[in-house]
Amino acid sequence: MARLLVLASTSPFRRELLARLQIPFEIAVPETDESALPDEAPPATAQRLAEAKARAVLQRYPDALIIGSDQVAANGNQRFGKPGRRENAIDQLRLMRGKEVVFHTGLCLLNSSTNRAQVCCIDTHVGFRDLTDAEIESYLDKEDALNCAGSAKSEGLGISLLTYLRGDDPNALVGLPLIALCDMLRAEGLHLP
Repeated sequence: MARLLVLASTSPFRRELLARLQIPFEIAVPETDESALPDEAPPATAQRLAEAKARAVLQRYPDALIIGSDQVAANGNQRFGKPGRRENAIDQLRLMRGKEVVFHTGLCLLNSSTNRAQVCCIDTHVGFRDLTDAEIESYLDKEDALNCAGSAKSEGLGISLLTYLRGDDPNALVGLPLIALCDMLRAEGLHLP
């Protein structure tokens, strides 16, 4: 019998990405505090929270492979989370214009029967154009990016705000590094084409 695969996430973006692998999976809502720890580096935050999300649903799934993922966008010490409100998105895009922002995507695959956790962080370097205020307003009029770290959807119109994307997995920027996840699933004995 195949082991149950569980995505510990409320993100519709991660759900869509995981569906690409054509493997049945369940969704579980993880209850986790997503705050960074004092002096914690962004990649460490992303990895810690990815594992925390997987472990948050561990008791409900005693024999499953549980996927947790989290993303932290940063430029130096400045972090950019999900804006939630248009005013916050405008502020974020103003701060990011003309700069490089690194999107650190933490990934965890937890085997709940063995308690083995595979954890990694995939970085995507994103260059933002020197956006005008009018371009920022126009973008937010056309695309709802209030639930995206960094206030821009690269898989949508947000791509027009950028000068480059550099990273090992284009899916990582959307929220779930599928290349790394496939390697982790294979390490747990799951057969993928």
